[in-house]
Parts: sequence; C-alpha cells; structure tokens
Amino acid sequence: MDKQYSYADFLKAMGQTGKESSAEKLLNEIYLDMFLNIIHREQSSFRLLRLIDEALDQKDRTKFMKYTKALQQLQNTK
Repeated sequence: MDKQYSYADFLKAMGQTGKESSAEKLLNEIYLDMFLNIIHREQSSFRLLRLIDEALDQKDRTKFMKYTKALQQLQNTK
C-alpha cells in the first residue's frame, strides 16, 4: 500500500492527475516490469524446487546438483 500512496503523491506533484504524462507512463512500465520479474522468479523457483524433489525421489545426483545450482543462482540474483 505504501507504493500506492507514493505513486499518488508523485502524480499530484507532477500536476498530471487528469491525463497520463510521460512520467506516469514510465512509472507504470517500471511497476509492471518489477511485478513481472517477481512473478517470473517465483515461478522459476517453484519449478526448480519441484525438479529437485523429483531428482531426490529418483536418486539422481546429477539432476539434483544441476537444479540446486540453478536455484542458488536464481536466489543470488535478487
């Protein structure tokens, strides 16, 4: 919710509440990009966790190491 308030404050400061300004378009693109990145990271993380579980069930050390390494890299990019 804090983001919504800061976004509204930004629009008031820009004096562009009636029409979409270039600043508003830019902010919308930034928020959308951030949202999509978070969703993509979460989906990738869930997929890798599922693959890790399958590798453990199959006792496949090679796949386990591959997927855990990929998950660690994903988590380090935050």
